[in-house]
Amino acid sequence: QVQLAESGGGLVPPGGSLRLSCTTTVGVFTIFDMAWYRQAPGKSRELVAHINRGGSTNYVDSVKGRFTISKDNAKLLSLQMNNLKPEDSAVYYCNIPTLDSWGQGTQVTVSS
Repeated sequence: QVQLAESGGGLVPPGGSLRLSCTTTVGVFTIFDMAWYRQAPGKSRELVAHINRGGSTNYVDSVKGRFTISKDNAKLLSLQMNNLKPEDSAVYYCNIPTLDSWGQGTQVTVSS
């Protein structure tokens, strides 16, 4: 499988911003659809954002207008998260749906 690695998580107050990154040593992000998921304790993993090969994006309703998914290059996928809310707290994972490839996740905690 393609190896993915998430980073950029941390502790941020409500209303703050974070930019998550997903990297790989293999340049595949330009040829596959990509997605960000998140999972909070006691909850199922949730699809947050998706970007296809042509750059079209989709978001779960709860993050629309606040989050932006982008493919910065063939090895870097990003999730810009603005106006963060406590309910955004979760472990965030990047994913290549076609390959069922996952990273290890990065923790995002939104708290004052």
